[in-house]
Amino acid sequence: MTVSQREKADRFRALHQGPAPFVIPNPWDAGSARILAGLGFQALATSSGAFAGTLGRRDGRVKRDEALAHARAVAAAVDIPVSADLENGFGHAPAAAAETVRLAAETGLVGCSIEDATGEKDRPLYEFSQAVERIAASVEAARALGFAFTLTARSENFLRGNPDLDDTIKRLVAFEKAGADVLMAPGLPDLAAVKTVCGALSKPLNFMVGIKGRSFSVAELGVAGVRRISLATSLYRAAMTGLANAAREVREQGTFGYLDGAISTPDLNAFMEA
Repeated sequence: MTVSQREKADRFRALHQGPAPFVIPNPWDAGSARILAGLGFQALATSSGAFAGTLGRRDGRVKRDEALAHARAVAAAVDIPVSADLENGFGHAPAAAAETVRLAAETGLVGCSIEDATGEKDRPLYEFSQAVERIAASVEAARALGFAFTLTARSENFLRGNPDLDDTIKRLVAFEKAGADVLMAPGLPDLAAVKTVCGALSKPLNFMVGIKGRSFSVAELGVAGVRRISLATSLYRAAMTGLANAAREVREQGTFGYLDGAISTPDLNAFMEA
């Protein structure tokens, strides 16, 4: 039975209120989405960096219509909730971010994230008031959709050369007051920082796994107060690591040992539609 978008949205909201944090992995296409859903994950989120990689580009080089088409394909591939990494909303003006949220809902998504990074080298982060205005406009657009669309607001300080915990908390608190449903600060340096951020918020915090030395277990993050754990590009990078290692073996050694650990075609097909 096909699950409606409203049902998926309600299910996604409920996951944030569970007794323990839940992991929301990040597929890079419809096939990887079906595998993750088949393995039992309860929700998925796109990754802007992973999707950009499938196009042979770096993160931040994807256009809005491309990101939305990608989101539509992933959302249509599974019967579980899908949220999306929509970068800064593909425009500096608050109205641009709001329009991206509205368009995102039309793809079948039940949530998305909007960040405070500009995508510009000389001005990596939006000034505080503009960052808050952009989230407020995004929240307003989400609330007008008529179902429980989950808006995640991201503070990018630790990824954009400004590892200022106080400013990060200031931004997240302001985003929460503006109505964001979930808060996120990728790149937090340690569990103490994670706990401090969680303690400053009343809404759920999403922790991003994927940085060596700055990734912690589900149990540790749960104790710190995290409610949702995303994996960013890490699964895509793991898959590409397997590709590179297998291809390097063939190219340099002329052997095919990688086949011994590879999933079989029938087992892979079991995750896919007939």
